[in-house]
Amino acid sequence: MSKQKKYALTFDDVSIVPGYSQVLPGDTDVSTRLTESIKLNIPIISAAMDTVTEEKMAIAMSQQGGMGITHQYLTPQEQAEQVRKVKRYESWIIENPITIEPKKTVGAVKRIMRENQISGIPVVENEKLVGIITKRDILFVENNSLKVEDLMTKKLVTVLKDITRDKAKQTLQKNKIEKLLVTKKDGKLIGLITVKDILRKEKFPNATRDSEGRLMVGAAVGVGDMKRVELLCKENVDVIVVDSAHGHSKNVLDTVKQIKKQFDIDVIGGNVVTAKATEDLIAAGADAIKVGVGAGSICTTRVVTGVGVPQITSVESCSEVADKYDIPVISDGGIKQYGDIAKAIAAGASSVMIGGLLAGTEEAPGKKVLLEGRLYKEYRGMGSEAALEARYGPGRYFVSSKGKTVPEGVEGLVDFIGPVPEVLHDMVGGLKNAMGYAGIKTLKEFRKKTKLVEVSLGGQRESHPSVRITKEPRNYRAFPG
Repeated sequence: MSKQKKYALTFDDVSIVPGYSQVLPGDTDVSTRLTESIKLNIPIISAAMDTVTEEKMAIAMSQQGGMGITHQYLTPQEQAEQVRKVKRYESWIIENPITIEPKKTVGAVKRIMRENQISGIPVVENEKLVGIITKRDILFVENNSLKVEDLMTKKLVTVLKDITRDKAKQTLQKNKIEKLLVTKKDGKLIGLITVKDILRKEKFPNATRDSEGRLMVGAAVGVGDMKRVELLCKENVDVIVVDSAHGHSKNVLDTVKQIKKQFDIDVIGGNVVTAKATEDLIAAGADAIKVGVGAGSICTTRVVTGVGVPQITSVESCSEVADKYDIPVISDGGIKQYGDIAKAIAAGASSVMIGGLLAGTEEAPGKKVLLEGRLYKEYRGMGSEAALEARYGPGRYFVSSKGKTVPEGVEGLVDFIGPVPEVLHDMVGGLKNAMGYAGIKTLKEFRKKTKLVEVSLGGQRESHPSVRITKEPRNYRAFPG
């Protein structure tokens, strides 16, 4: 055993040391950077897993101030379509709205409305706006061969792009309509403002939005998958995650370089656990570093391969280097208790990526399962046999020369825990309470000034309730020991 050994720690091995405080949890600021140009209002992103993040999760995460990362185990077209749906879900002005020609049929209108889940379509002829057709216009129409021009509304209320939100609301109210058509002075249609989008913005003031007022969303890609990146960028994806189980590899570094060279887009590189890997990814152009190998609750990498570094030590090692370049670090994996979020940030992360604790929410795409009178949702690792068989493209894991893979994950069930907003409320509440205990008001200071202390196995046990629990809160998982 001549090789150097280093003792490494994970979340259960440490605890946050409280300090003198004049800070109340309600006064704390938990906003952070995902990358230099992307700000999150809560430091939580959902994992790029096929039982965690698709369009519903991505929408819910952004509405609450975080972000969702859509998974790469879809065709490039399917993943791009999911990004498109998130970006169009709410917007101040919907640019390039879906339109229809006046000679088209009612049948075509119904199909477009059904496929895109919209209630009104502007009617355009030779690039000029000539009308609008809504569900109200065709509500009782049974003859699908009728033409749009015979049923559309021709008396239109139009506005220019520089209209203010207050003026738009007044115009909608005055005319008792639900949609405003945005045109150029020459009558060419350029956008759409809807009552629904205005109300959504007022309902979710903390949402993560881009400069156009659209929800923000990320997408994971495999090594060398430039076709996928191109399709995602066409749909205005906000960040690309080069997603690999081993981010410190030539293929990953080359992919990061290639994306940064060809596209004007922020890129997150990972996963890594060492200072050298962090430095190499930053040199390749990564705008943030994703940290974690083998930490996930459904990951078997460490026991199948013997490879990995416990998460607290990984985050500390990587963030120490990343801080020199002012590059944010994302802690990915290993979070089993809500308090682990605060520990990850105290260790140096700017945000955390969560899989298992979000897989049991209503918005996660996993199927619900009723077992022994209790409701669960399916959850699987992206290195599990089923996920590897279902993958499209290169995926995250190694493929042998015969095209076979060695599984590095399992399939399982997690408790169904309800809607994402309630779960995120508890997660963020725990983090704010931790900041109150530490006496630190901002997340930027919290990751720099908070002290962690190592705890024994006895200390770990002492941290948990020692009674028979008769009512389980949704924000607590029993100590496995």
